[in-house]
Amino acid sequence: MMYDLDYTAAKAALEWQVEMGVDECIGDTPINRYEVDPKKQKLKLGPSSNIAPVTVMPSVPLQDSVVDIAGIMADKCTDLTALRDAMAVFDHCALKKGAKNLVFADGNPVARVMVIGDAPVREEDQQGRPFVGEMGGLLDKMFGAIGLARDGKTAQDALYITNAMPWRPPQNRQPEVGEVSMMLPFLKRHIALVDPDVVVLMGNLACQALLGRKGISRLRGRWAEIDGRSTLPMFHPSALLQDGLKKREAWADLLTLQARLRG
Repeated sequence: MMYDLDYTAAKAALEWQVEMGVDECIGDTPINRYEVDPKKQKLKLGPSSNIAPVTVMPSVPLQDSVVDIAGIMADKCTDLTALRDAMAVFDHCALKKGAKNLVFADGNPVARVMVIGDAPVREEDQQGRPFVGEMGGLLDKMFGAIGLARDGKTAQDALYITNAMPWRPPQNRQPEVGEVSMMLPFLKRHIALVDPDVVVLMGNLACQALLGRKGISRLRGRWAEIDGRSTLPMFHPSALLQDGLKKREAWADLLTLQARLRG
């Protein structure tokens, strides 16, 4: 089967095969390796050989190539529908193969506040929506206390929600650094298209992806910036369900957010 691949995609696919250990093309006829003398398989190049030595050019690391592909795809998206479609056809992240649904976003994209969580868990994967179930109910109550909701109709009362990763990792494991970095161009484009006044990072993974730091207990409540946008790290609702004492800090952070929006 032939595929329509541009140079960058074809190069990344070839480098991936090399990384997996492929060292030769498949021939037209099978070879019984047990009947072939390995010594006769060695190719000697010398003055008498009519085979020219091959010059191996340095290649771009596989991970960098995949990130470049993601960046090219993301930059071409002019609206959220195009971005969702691009993420749906991006096949370089292994998490996609084990996930049931792409978890893209929920809420109103005109919102002044954009919430970014970590990676989808089982319920989110099943429904294809971020922050659902008990965790989602708690998030709705939290932001509802300061007058924000995912079904809000105006920029002032609406909330827009997504995750740092669009696919659920197997057994809810932490995504690997390479998986996060290859999806980061889509996440940054997502933020640019929504164009919120404030970005709320809920959890360690969101902070690590966009701030390059983790340790949510130290980061929470401290304003930062992402590409010139005001950013507030907060505890993830799942952490609040596990430790109710963290709700006091979460409430303080919500009041800080409310004051910034009013200010």
